[in-house]
Parts: sequence; structure tokens; C-alpha cells
Amino acid sequence: MALHPSDERSHLGQASSAGNRPGRRLGVSTWVWASPLSDSILTDLAPRIAAWGFDLIELPVENLGEWDPVHAAKVLADNGLGAAVALVMGDDRQLVAADSATISHTQDYLRGVIDVAATVGSPVIAGPAYASVGRTWRLAEDERSQAYRQLAESLAPVVDHAIASGVRVAVEPLNRYETSLINTVDQGLAAIADLPAQGCGLALDVYHMNIEEKDIPAAIRRAAGRIAHVQVCGNDRGAPGNDHLDWVGIVAALDDAGYDGPLCIESFTAHNATIATAASIWRPLERSQDAIATDGLTFLKAVNA
Repeated sequence: MALHPSDERSHLGQASSAGNRPGRRLGVSTWVWASPLSDSILTDLAPRIAAWGFDLIELPVENLGEWDPVHAAKVLADNGLGAAVALVMGDDRQLVAADSATISHTQDYLRGVIDVAATVGSPVIAGPAYASVGRTWRLAEDERSQAYRQLAESLAPVVDHAIASGVRVAVEPLNRYETSLINTVDQGLAAIADLPAQGCGLALDVYHMNIEEKDIPAAIRRAAGRIAHVQVCGNDRGAPGNDHLDWVGIVAALDDAGYDGPLCIESFTAHNATIATAASIWRPLERSQDAIATDGLTFLKAVNA
């Protein structure tokens, strides 16, 4: 398990004592095991996830109605687990450079995801709430600025609904192979600058940051005040810690940025055709899917203590 800088124990001690902060809550996405989520899958996974020692489960809403949020809320409560909710931008979901019917349809979907989040007790819906994953197109700087203005206009009524529901929209920058619109923290901050922080922030995913940011801790610090959710995994989408990332620096930067929300492990299974293709998961990432969760949890407990 990789702790950087090289003086692991010294730096880990410094990170652990920063501000006398108790360890953040730790979660894991059901995408580690299955896609799409269903009531039966959640019923099976929740007791295992709780027994391992996680605090919450990240629940993807690929399509509204695939799982019942009322049932999910009961399963989570029965197992002493909290929730985070992930939004999913498929091919027919766009908030920029699209016709009005598509934008309206996407807004309706996002409002529905907010309602799901409110039901299961998630404070956020997190994901690339701007364009479908895999959609890329060339953008001159003026075109990018125009797209960000359109995004703010398209997201505004969704954010209003989020505020009324006690939920925050966490907009996620993705790497260059999955979008051309928002790749970096700085671009994300520019895109949401005109939206109220109460209802809209950024979702930071270290997998994408490892590709796009020149200095991950510095980028995290620049996002202070707008970080709404954080997803973690190894640089190859495996277990966090079994990789080359500067986890001590990442945790220290989150402290400095004032982020006290959860860290959620997000990875995927190679055994589902749709999600494996979308996330380019072509081989097993650890010795088992369970190991992504359990090894990652052990590491995160240590670095986040």
C-alpha cells in the first residue's frame, strides 16, 4: 500500500493530527459488484458492507425506477448505513449543446435523482451533470465559456430543486477520454461559479484527477468551499492504497480545504458488458471485487484516522 511522501509514518501522523479531526466516514459504491443496482442486489450487499465496517453505500441511479428508494432506505437503516447517490449521464442525457427537449428530459431525470437522494438520506447527487459520458467535441475558449453559461442556466432549476430538498448537486470533472467539457477542478469551478454553493459543488474523483491535475493536493485546496463529494480508488481503479497516489497529501489537502464529508470507493466490475465498456474495465483490478472494498477500507482507515 502506497503512502507518499517517503517518510510514511511521520507524514501519516501529521495528517492524522491535523485539527484533531475525527476520521471521515467511508463508503463504497455498489458498482464495485454490479450494474445496474436492484432491490435484491442491495439487500444482499448491505449486510456485507456493514459487517466490513463501512459507514455508507454509494447508490447509482442509472435509470429511475430500477430500485426502490423506500426499500433502500429501510435496508440502509436496518444495517446502520448512510447513503450517497450517484447520477448517471447516458447517451440521451445532455445539459449543453443539445436541443431543448433533451435538456428538459435531463433536468427531469436529475430532479428525480434528487428525490431519490432525499428519500434515502443522501446529502448529494454526484456525477458529470452536464453531458453524457464519452461525449467529446472540440471547444475554443469562447465556445467553452458559452457552454459553461448554458450549463449554469440548465442546472439552475435543478439546483433550486436540490436546495428545496436539502440535497446538493456535486458536478464531477472527468478525464479527457470521457468528456471534453470539464476535465479539471479549475474548469469545474468556472462552470459552477454562478450557481449557489448551498445547492451545487464539485465531486472530486481521484481517478480522474490523477490523469488531469498536475498537482492533486493543490487542486483540492483550490476547490475549498465547493467540494461536495469525494470518490476514491487506486490510480488503476483498484483498491486505494495499492497504487502510486500521494494519499497522505490528498487527505491533508482535504483537511486544508475544510472537507469533512465521506470518502467513497468507486470502482467497477469487468463482468458487466455495459459498465465495463463505459469505464474501460478489461481485466480484474484486484484479487477479487470484495478485495477492492476491504483492502481499500483498511487502507483508508489508516490514512484517514
